[in-house]
Amino acid sequence: MRVWPERSLTQWVLAVAAAVVICAGAPSAEAQQPAQGTSQPAQSAQGTAQQSAGEPQAAQPTRVFASDAGIVLNFIKPDKTADFEMIVSKLKEALAKSDKPERKQQAASWKVFRALEPGQNGTVLYVFDIDPAVKGADYTVSTILSEGFPDQVQELFQKYADAYASGQNVVNLKLVSSLAQ
Repeated sequence: MRVWPERSLTQWVLAVAAAVVICAGAPSAEAQQPAQGTSQPAQSAQGTAQQSAGEPQAAQPTRVFASDAGIVLNFIKPDKTADFEMIVSKLKEALAKSDKPERKQQAASWKVFRALEPGQNGTVLYVFDIDPAVKGADYTVSTILSEGFPDQVQELFQKYADAYASGQNVVNLKLVSSLAQ
């Protein structure tokens, strides 16, 4: 009889999502069109940078999870992983120093994983694991960074946007069963 290690539902979902991405390959930048659940971080970064420069701007998109939990698949250029991880560090710092209670809640339930296997064209997969999702909270990285580092906004957003090989895939998750209970 084989004994399987205990894992949370989110860990299993992450493992399956990573396997699917690795087997199927991340879509190329040309093939991936922004759609529901898919976005290009450069769009929100550019919009926030313009706003900070005092230029008029349309309403900035928000990333609010309408579910119990969520994951975000981030396809990063292999030569930009250090920049992306620096942005994740700044994101953690911005959440920690925020006076907003929802930001503290977000930090408590937001984990970042890096796939060990390379993706299509050598991309590196980073997974944002958000479990539980804070109801009504905005998870837009550019917004959180601009709150925490208003004087560094353009530099941070440029590094963030430049790190992406082909955008993000956002997945809202609904708990079906907790096998531990």
